[in-house]
Amino acid sequence: MFGMRQMLAAGAASVIMAVAPAAQSETLADALIAAYKNSHLLDQNRALLRAADEDVATSVAALRPVVNFVASASKQVRSVQQVPTNTIIENGSLELSAELTLYDFGRSAAGIAVAKESVLATRASLVGVEQQVLLGTVQAYVNVRLAQEIVDLRRNNVRVIGEELKASEDRFEVGEVTRTDVALAESALGEARAAMAAAEGDLLVAREAYRALTGAYPVKLAPLPAAPRLPGSLKEAVSIAMRNHPTMIEAQHSVKVADLNVELAKANMKPSIGLSTSVGVAATNQSRDYDYAQAGVSMSQTLYAGGRLSSLLRRAQAQREAQRSALLNTTVTVEQNVSNAWSSVDVLAAQIAGNSRQIEAAQVAFEGVREEAKLGARTTLEVLDAEQDLLNARAARIQSEAERYYSLYSVLATTGLLTVEKLNLGIPTYDVTAYYNAVKDAPASFQGQQLDRVLKALGQE
Repeated sequence: MFGMRQMLAAGAASVIMAVAPAAQSETLADALIAAYKNSHLLDQNRALLRAADEDVATSVAALRPVVNFVASASKQVRSVQQVPTNTIIENGSLELSAELTLYDFGRSAAGIAVAKESVLATRASLVGVEQQVLLGTVQAYVNVRLAQEIVDLRRNNVRVIGEELKASEDRFEVGEVTRTDVALAESALGEARAAMAAAEGDLLVAREAYRALTGAYPVKLAPLPAAPRLPGSLKEAVSIAMRNHPTMIEAQHSVKVADLNVELAKANMKPSIGLSTSVGVAATNQSRDYDYAQAGVSMSQTLYAGGRLSSLLRRAQAQREAQRSALLNTTVTVEQNVSNAWSSVDVLAAQIAGNSRQIEAAQVAFEGVREEAKLGARTTLEVLDAEQDLLNARAARIQSEAERYYSLYSVLATTGLLTVEKLNLGIPTYDVTAYYNAVKDAPASFQGQQLDRVLKALGQE
C-alpha cells in the first residue's frame, strides 16, 4: 500500500494531468501495456509454465518403447604357461534393443494426469503474477502523477509563506508586529522548503518504481481514467472471486495433484509387465560372424524395499490432507481480501466527502484569520497555523482520493478480474496453450524446428 508521502503525492496528481494534452500524454492503459510486455517476472513464470508443459511430455514418453543402440569391441590376450605363446582374441558386436511397458496398473496414466493438473495449476499461478504486475503498475502510475502534484502543492505553500514573511517584515518596519512574528514566519518558510525537498525526493522514488515496472521513466502522464466497473455488490464480488481468482484455481488443481499422487504411490506398489526385444551381430577373430535376435515378456514387482514404498504412500496421503486444508484456507483468505478491498472503497469515499468539507471550512478560516491579522486582531502565528490547517486538509483529501482509486483496482485483483484480457487493453496476450500443444505428445528431437517456430511466436527467441 502507499506510504504517507507517496499517498500525498498520489492524490495531488489529479490536477496536473488535467492540464496535459491527452494526445501527447501517456495513459494508464499505455503503462499497463508496457508493464505486461516488459515484465521479467512474467517472463520467468512463462518459462516455468513451459517447463511444466515438458513434464507432460516426459510422462507421455514413459508409455513408449525405449530403443537403445550398443556397439562394443574388445581384445583379450590369453597365455598358457606350458606354451610360450599368447593367443589374442578380438570381439565385436552390434546390438539394437527395445523395451516397452505393456501394463503397469495405472502408474503411467497417473503420472500423466499429475503432470496435466500441474500445468493447469501453473497457468493459474501465471495469471496471479499478471495481476500482481498490473496492480503494481496502477500504484506506480498513481504515485508518479500524484507525487508531482504534491510537489506543486508544497511549492505553492513555500510561495504563500514567503508572501506572509514579506508582509511580516513590512509590518515590522512600521512597528505593527515584533521581531518574533518575523522569526515565526522565517521558521515556517524553512519548514515549508524542507517539506518541498522531501516531496521532490518522493517523486524521484516514484519515478524509479514506475521505470522498474514499465521499462521507461514517465514523461507526461494523462489524467486518471474513469473508475473501472466493479461487481454490483459485495456478494457478487465474492462469488466471482470463488470462481475466477487464480489462487483459488491453483489451489483446486493442487488438490487434484495431491489426490493423483496418492494413486501413483499405490500403483508403485503393484507389478509391472514389460516387453523386451533385441537384434544384433557379433564376431570374433576365432569364429565367423553370427546374428541373433531375441524377445521376451517379463513381470516384476518390488516385494520389499525397507519400508520405502509405504513411507511414500503415507507421505502422499499427508500431502493430500495438507492441500485440502490449504484450499479451505485459500477460500477464507480470498473472501476476506474481497471484503477488505470492497469496504476500503466505501470508507475512503466517506473520507473524501469529509475532507472536502474540511477544506471548505479551513479555506474560510484561513482567509478570515489573514484579514483579521491585517487589522491587528490576529498574530502571525495564527495566520501560519490557519494556512497549515488548510494545507493539511488538502493533503488529506489527496491521500484519500489516491487510496480510493487504488482500492478500486484492488477489488478487481481480489476477484480475479485484473488481467489484460478483462481490462480490454487491446493487445495480444501470451498463449498458454501454444507451447503445450506443441510438446504434449512428446515430439522427437527432429521436430525441433516446429518448436522453434512456436517459441518465436511466443516472443521467446
